[in-house]
Amino acid sequence: MIQKPRGTRDFRSDEMEKRRYLEKLMREEAALFGFREIATPIFENTELFTLKSGPNVVEEIYAFEDKGGRKISLRPELTAPAMRFFVNELSSEPRPLKMFYFGQCFRYERPQSGRYREFFQFGAEMIGAAGPQSDAEVIALAASIMKHIGLKEYNIRIGHIGVLRDMLASAGANAENIPLILQKLDKKEYEEATQRMKTAGIADETIAKIIEITETVGSVEVLSKIEGAAKDHLASVFQILNNYGFTNIEIDLGVVRGLDYYTGVVFEMDAPVLGAEKQICGGGSYSLTELFGGEKVFSTGFGIGFDRTLLALEREGFTSPQFEISAYVIPVSETMKEECYKLAAMLRSANISADLDLMGRSLSKNFKYASSINAKKAIILGEKEYADNCVSVRDMASGEQKLVKIESILEEFKV
Repeated sequence: MIQKPRGTRDFRSDEMEKRRYLEKLMREEAALFGFREIATPIFENTELFTLKSGPNVVEEIYAFEDKGGRKISLRPELTAPAMRFFVNELSSEPRPLKMFYFGQCFRYERPQSGRYREFFQFGAEMIGAAGPQSDAEVIALAASIMKHIGLKEYNIRIGHIGVLRDMLASAGANAENIPLILQKLDKKEYEEATQRMKTAGIADETIAKIIEITETVGSVEVLSKIEGAAKDHLASVFQILNNYGFTNIEIDLGVVRGLDYYTGVVFEMDAPVLGAEKQICGGGSYSLTELFGGEKVFSTGFGIGFDRTLLALEREGFTSPQFEISAYVIPVSETMKEECYKLAAMLRSANISADLDLMGRSLSKNFKYASSINAKKAIILGEKEYADNCVSVRDMASGEQKLVKIESILEEFKV
């Protein structure tokens, strides 16, 4: 028996209905904010990802040569393809350009609980706007999506990459060392971060202060620990988000996202119900377009881990609308099959979902099957009744059954 590849999943119909419903809610909220959907290829030139994340990323992704000798990779995320699309075709569009996307991504990593080699991401980018207003608008969209999908508990943590970056630069770390140190600080790997800072010539007293800053979390008052433009920027973003009505926000000066293309505000969202692996969304302001051959354009965006978010919802008791079919049509004999097809076609033409017996089951087994597919009504075509231009309609919930004229059958399905 051939099995599915490791790190992938098959989804049953009921699972897909739940996932499509969640996608729909996310798309609805993005549209309310004026964001419009785009789509990019599932595979891209490998260079797109090495330019963004460095040559070592090839070890973590599905990278290969195609039959023409071109270096191709399955996309591990969606921001780089969106920025490539902007540089290629959208740079003359009016700004800010608001876009969102949803799709499959692939990473070659060890599968574990809640993490897969094929996974799904929902994200949004606002391109061509910089400042607290645009940062807050994007964070507000991410938070509004969580509210709209019904996630009960989630926290928003915002920081600014400039805080630690400026402290490291002032302490003597060079441009090559800073991203490496930030990556360790982002992961709270303080022993390795300390070693890297000592190697960069940073004094012990300054190292202690930097680590203290990464542990600084709280309301807007914690900004008193820092100075400069980052402080004012964060204060403005915090205030705008409060004006939007979001109160579950913390300033977390340790949020740095660990990627050196971020330029300003960075943020993460957590779902406490997930325990230690609780992050469901991350993003910030950045500049990538110049890496891909375009002009320098500042953007703010985020990515939502769709699978992790769905898992958080399910742990909170999330339910999606149950699939149902309006009518299940049953011929009581072979001679009624042609009329059965005609009736099913009439119902479907009226935008009424209809299924029919294709297996030649007995009446009792047809009723059982109708219940299993959540049919609201069963329509029974008997020869005697049909001769009088009637059919029997059975309410599958109550079991009540009545004769209905064929010309009046559509009335039975009016809400």
